[in-house]
Amino acid sequence: MSDESAPSEGLIEVMSDRLANQIAAGEVVQRPASVAKELVENALDAGASSVEVLLKDAGSTLVQVIDDGCGMGPGDAERCFERHATSKLRSVDDLERIRTLGFRGEALASIAAVSQVTLKTKRVEDEAGTLVRVEGGEPVEKRPCAIPSGTSVAVRNLFFNVPARRNFLKTPATELKHLSQTVQSLALANPDTAVRLEHDGHEHYDLPAARNDGWQTATRARILGLFGSDHEGELVAVEDESSDLRLRGFVGAPSFHRKTRGEQFLFVNGRAVTDRYLSHAVKKAYGELVPDGAFPFFALFLAMNPERVDVNVHPQKEEVKFDDQSGIYGFLRSAVRRALGRVHVSPQMNDGGEDKTERGADAPGSDEEDAGGPASPVPGDGTSSSRPPPTSFQPRQSSGGGSERSSAGPSARPSRSEGAAPSASPGDRSDALYRPPDAPDEASSEDASPSSPQRETRSSPTPASDDGAERSGPRPVWGLHDTYVVTPTETGIMLVDQRAAHVRVLYERARVHLRDQQGASQRLLFPHTVELSPAEIELLNELRTDLDALGFELERLSGRTVSVRGVPTDVPDGNEDTILEELLEQYQSAQNAVKDERREHLAKTMAQRSAVGRGQSLSEEERRALLHDLFDCEMPYADPTGTPTIVKFSMEELADRFGR
Repeated sequence: MSDESAPSEGLIEVMSDRLANQIAAGEVVQRPASVAKELVENALDAGASSVEVLLKDAGSTLVQVIDDGCGMGPGDAERCFERHATSKLRSVDDLERIRTLGFRGEALASIAAVSQVTLKTKRVEDEAGTLVRVEGGEPVEKRPCAIPSGTSVAVRNLFFNVPARRNFLKTPATELKHLSQTVQSLALANPDTAVRLEHDGHEHYDLPAARNDGWQTATRARILGLFGSDHEGELVAVEDESSDLRLRGFVGAPSFHRKTRGEQFLFVNGRAVTDRYLSHAVKKAYGELVPDGAFPFFALFLAMNPERVDVNVHPQKEEVKFDDQSGIYGFLRSAVRRALGRVHVSPQMNDGGEDKTERGADAPGSDEEDAGGPASPVPGDGTSSSRPPPTSFQPRQSSGGGSERSSAGPSARPSRSEGAAPSASPGDRSDALYRPPDAPDEASSEDASPSSPQRETRSSPTPASDDGAERSGPRPVWGLHDTYVVTPTETGIMLVDQRAAHVRVLYERARVHLRDQQGASQRLLFPHTVELSPAEIELLNELRTDLDALGFELERLSGRTVSVRGVPTDVPDGNEDTILEELLEQYQSAQNAVKDERREHLAKTMAQRSAVGRGQSLSEEERRALLHDLFDCEMPYADPTGTPTIVKFSMEELADRFGR
């Protein structure tokens, strides 16, 4: 067979180095901040104790990095612009044990391919330095020069030879923001290196190198230098260690949060990385201490065996890949939760009572959760499997307007389930918060129950003696304008927002029901029917298991009609007709969320629709029961939306108010 009809050879050619560098520049150099990152990382790898970053026109005209590192000789100064020229790798094995920031040898070649670069460098042992100029990837000049020991790299007119790329740069303000965040990140990871940032002749940062006073002190000082000394009281130290992981750093107090993720910094073996999954672990550790849509500050440093992490999965080295990401997720979340628990203490009712947060500071969640990570990339609801839900508080129901409920269920709805041992109820456990250290434990009576006369006697207020002698009963609990619950503490007075507190209690209860798939239901004497839209019917089918878990009893009738035969015990009388539609509406708004986040939406909606309102009168017994349930919650400080539940005033603060 003749080869005359075969296609001609020569279609495939090896591209030139210049073209290859420009293509690589498209991955490595996205904006001026990419240039600054690569140059500062090279300076740090060179052992610099001082790094200076000079910018003009948000980096589009000039990005210059000056360091006092080891410098280079004349030969290395020329070779460093060749593609894949590196001083970090000698073999394939080195790729699995990378401990430097740069290693691929693409940065300078890629930057020089799309800009005009002037390199000046000198080693300590050299008499003169070396100057090398490269424009558009082509060498232009090489000669001796005068320069102090170290290196200066000036990158001018970025993308001058690829104007289409230059047109994709954002506004100067946006590019400067990215540059500033890049320098912040590198400065945080290296508090022992002095860092200075200047833009158009105006100094933005001039951070001194840390003295020899410990890593934590140095890092705290660097954070305050970058973000302002007014945050000094809002930094919480985090430190934890396992067999092969070490975590240290700082997270912000709940008040130190932002509307964007711009002030969240995660470092792996000293390398700044972006990992939304691990950032989610930190956010979950806060629970509802941080409002929806807000992001807490953190600067956290993970140290681990380099062989357990792949840093070569992203062109800008901003992302890494772990061999056990879910395990690191659990480790990170547990460590942050413990750190927050140590400083964000729940209200102490007396000096001898048990403080719930201190008691659980070492295990805010379950022991299993702290021991390891979640089994899947999406965390669970975070509630300890051994904790029974708070159940004591049930507000009085209005007398008219609602569907009557069957007497076959709990008539007064005092508890979630029947047959619970009274001595183990959350309310009884929380009474320790009110009793003085030596007061008798009346809850141990065999006949005691949540509604027994003994409990009513114990719940009655007993005024504190003027001379501070031992009190014979619990502290008084007052209502203020049917909105707040007020009670004295050992060190002052505490106000509790009754609605926010009840929302928190019901929210945690709903989460337990959704997790355990077993909620309490109150059957209606007269079931009512609901007409749903076709979309709502589909949602109902998808949501049926969770609705059953919350305590709904539903029966699908013909067409789009649903019969509601039972509702959760927490739903107030009169709300039975609307609660189902509201839940479906909220669920629909969260359809794009992952399963556990959708369940949280359901739990929040149930709590918000079922909680007592501001202005609703509560009896003293109901107020006391509400406090008991709140203090037994996993996170009693705020409701699910971030609204505070508790405000305390010390005697010193009150004295200041009176000018004492």
